[in-house]
Amino acid sequence: MYSPSFNASLCHSIQEFWNNDALSDYGTNTFQYKDVARIIEKLHIIFEASGVQHGDKVAICGKNSARWGIAFLATLTYGAVAVPILHEFHPEQIHDIVNHSEAKLLFVGDLVWPKLDPDKMPLLEGIFGNSDEEYKLHVGRTDKVRYARENLNRLFGEKFPMNFRRQHISYYEDKPDEMAILNYTSGTTSNSKGVMIPYRAIWSNCEFAFQVMGKHVKTGARVLSMLPMAHMYGMAFEFLYEMVCGAHVYFLTKTPSPQILLKAFADIKPHIIIAVPLIIEKIVRKAIFPKIQAPAIRLALMTPFLRDRIKADIRRRMQTAFGDNFYEIIVGGAAINYDIETFLKGIGFNYTIGYGLTECAPILAYEDWTRFVQGSCGKVAPRMEVKIDSPDPYNIPGEILARGMNIMLGYYKNEEATEEAMRGGWYHTGDLGVIDHEGNIFIKGRSKNMLLGANGQNIYPEEIEDKLSSLPYVSECVVIQKDEKLYGLVYADPDDVRKGHLTQKQLEEQMEKNRQDLNLIVPSYARLHAIRLMPEEFEKTPKKSIKRYKYMDYPV
Repeated sequence: MYSPSFNASLCHSIQEFWNNDALSDYGTNTFQYKDVARIIEKLHIIFEASGVQHGDKVAICGKNSARWGIAFLATLTYGAVAVPILHEFHPEQIHDIVNHSEAKLLFVGDLVWPKLDPDKMPLLEGIFGNSDEEYKLHVGRTDKVRYARENLNRLFGEKFPMNFRRQHISYYEDKPDEMAILNYTSGTTSNSKGVMIPYRAIWSNCEFAFQVMGKHVKTGARVLSMLPMAHMYGMAFEFLYEMVCGAHVYFLTKTPSPQILLKAFADIKPHIIIAVPLIIEKIVRKAIFPKIQAPAIRLALMTPFLRDRIKADIRRRMQTAFGDNFYEIIVGGAAINYDIETFLKGIGFNYTIGYGLTECAPILAYEDWTRFVQGSCGKVAPRMEVKIDSPDPYNIPGEILARGMNIMLGYYKNEEATEEAMRGGWYHTGDLGVIDHEGNIFIKGRSKNMLLGANGQNIYPEEIEDKLSSLPYVSECVVIQKDEKLYGLVYADPDDVRKGHLTQKQLEEQMEKNRQDLNLIVPSYARLHAIRLMPEEFEKTPKKSIKRYKYMDYPV
């Protein structure tokens, strides 16, 4: 890192790597660092001519793309506040976020724009497309906005009459506690809140990445961006860090199906992979588990002198599937299935699990794969502190509290939620966990999800769900409580049901067997009273976490 300033670090990176490839839309456009700099300057001209002041909000909504990323960087380097909005949000949610944030301008992707109603966003002065080459003006409500867009090339030429060069770059001098990003959470337990992320948190996350990944992801390294950029996990570690270290980011631009991902991994050969558990679990369940269930392989795994050879072969196959060039896969965003993790650890696969939250921009804990302890989410990140609010933090789960440079400023226009989250000078994560004597953190569940048993026992539904999801035909599940009884809501894997030629009655019988098998391996107070089949997949956030709150009152 160049200095404790994100904008200064980015400026230095662009100047140093001027002729290097920076951003690509996989399979189409590639922009060098000098191209990124030129487009940033053009957007600055639009901001200035449109009357955007330092601290004003600029919203960006659309699928990941190079143009999305450049609009985001232009906003920060101008001194405005970026409001990234998940394109999967319902149009009414997008309208609400644009209005709540008081955004002056909106950059919107081609797929989202037709669904929006500009009349429902009256505070916007301009709406631009972020999918085409020149950020087409969709709506211009002031003469200044229309003039800036219509005369952009002339204004750029007047500003840089002798050609635009690296020495012309001069970015806004950011201050540590100044808001840089207003990020609206995707919400698994409630509606979205606007998280105010300061520049110090962005810089600290980039510095963290430099410390732990710098040997493996450096100048010229290739990274595949497949997580939503409007979520801080993908934003920080698939984009912002890469831009300040001179790496080359490839935006997937397509829905990350296993087939598309495997081809992209083979083509790009990324140096590191940032993933959510769903991606890893799908590949392991669909491509690996069926092969090792073959009688000959199972027998070989039970034979000492063959076991290590088989495990090494499986490990190599998995590494090849992910491009065979990565140092490690960092898994985050949700809990990984116990059986999947045990399998990965058993074959010596180079994976690790981190822990982060939007309010930490996002990192809170991490450990290198060579030292990672199974079941944990690593150790507290640099410049951060963690404590467990428990009388015995090593054995009794308590809420995970955090403080340090990565912590948010608070929730936008929501003093009550801010005070509740920041009680006593510590950020209250809402997650429950324990810690071991080496500092490894083990998450047990969300405090909001915790259920109370008939005799006062604490029940963590995530632990039951983890075991239930490993049973036959279970694709997704949620455990709920009704009248002190526990019920499992299950969406069955349609591919497995089809292959097994199961009728609805047979599927219900299989679920009853699953319930009985599950109840043999969980404590008595965590046993399921019944399993109910769901007609369709659970509704999820863009990072693929189930929106649990929508199913707490499901009729059983």
